[in-house]
Amino acid sequence: MKYFVSVNGEEHVVELSERLGRVEVRYDGDPTPVVCEEVDRLGQVALFLGDRSYAISIEGGAEECSVTVAGHLYQVRLEDERERAAHAAERERQKKGGDVKSVMPGVVVQVLVKEGDAVNAGQPLLILEAMKMQNEIEAPTDGVVKRVFVSQGDAVASGAKLVALKGD
Repeated sequence: MKYFVSVNGEEHVVELSERLGRVEVRYDGDPTPVVCEEVDRLGQVALFLGDRSYAISIEGGAEECSVTVAGHLYQVRLEDERERAAHAAERERQKKGGDVKSVMPGVVVQVLVKEGDAVNAGQPLLILEAMKMQNEIEAPTDGVVKRVFVSQGDAVASGAKLVALKGD
């Protein structure tokens, strides 16, 4: 799995893969020997990079957190490949009206709009379940629902049309 990590605004790529029951780490393309052990359930972690060790304190959530290492504070943002694709697609949709498409394969859990409904930017249009997570698919701009292409229970592919919007 590939992760995009921003540390104090500087972007890095971390790739995790499992081989023979061991997790292998690549940091910005370079193999990196890493061992990470949770010290407690309060965000204290022991990190071993090769022959060096670090005591780390982590505060925040899975996507954004503050990390303290040897008294130095770092702001960290984390995105996996799926989230990055979803965010990129969302930014692209915000540039124009038209069709709202699925950024990942999934199953439509609930359709929240119908043809003729006026919607505001950011308003949920439907809920799509992908990778055991429910994702609200939001309107990229203000507009009117011109057409709904899916129904509850439909399986959709990545790139499938979900809803067509007509700009105000």
